Amino acid sequence: MCVSKNEAVLCIKRDHLPASWVCKESIIPLEMDEFIEKSCAGKFEFINRRDAEKDVSYKQIIPYIVLQTRDLEKTAIYNRQGSEQRLHDLWSIGIGGHINPIDMGTKTNSFLQILTTGMERELNEELDQRPKEDLPLFIGVISEDITDVGKVHLGAVFRILTNDPEKYLPGDELFQFTWEKTKNLEQLNLELWSKLALKLLSH
Repeated sequence: MCVSKNEAVLCIKRDHLPASWVCKESIIPLEMDEFIEKSCAGKFEFINRRDAEKDVSYKQIIPYIVLQTRDLEKTAIYNRQGSEQRLHDLWSIGIGGHINPIDMGTKTNSFLQILTTGMERELNEELDQRPKEDLPLFIGVISEDITDVGKVHLGAVFRILTNDPEKYLPGDELFQFTWEKTKNLEQLNLELWSKLALKLLSH
């Protein structure tokens, strides 16, 4: 795993989060307002990523954005080949990554602003082109304590619906990016978070 020595990432202490969010498997439909309120109550902070990756008392907050056609017939997928080697060769339906101090604004450092800025940055880094009118909608939270990756991360799941899937052009990190029939996704070797996200989206 390639991790910058000095990279700081947005985290919340596990025991400061609602217990239902940090079960062995958590699939929690939520409104954005409630997610923001409870995350703020958890006293979010930035800590060194190398430390966070080994400290299960923290959950790193990850925007996890799913792209689907508006009729829900197709979902964007890609093969994991990026810096997180523990996920290599698994298929993913989620675009996203860590939130860093660079995502803090100059006027406000609210959790909502940091989260949305980090999400937009991740989308811009992962996609070379996307329709700006297709806006992310918050769906809820996923978390798991089964995999080594999952134990230290919590996913804030967003969905983008589009009428123009052909206008999404992937960057180099989204290896073998394609639009797959949603009904066929369960036949793929999906990462666990993608399986949880699919269940959340079906609520």
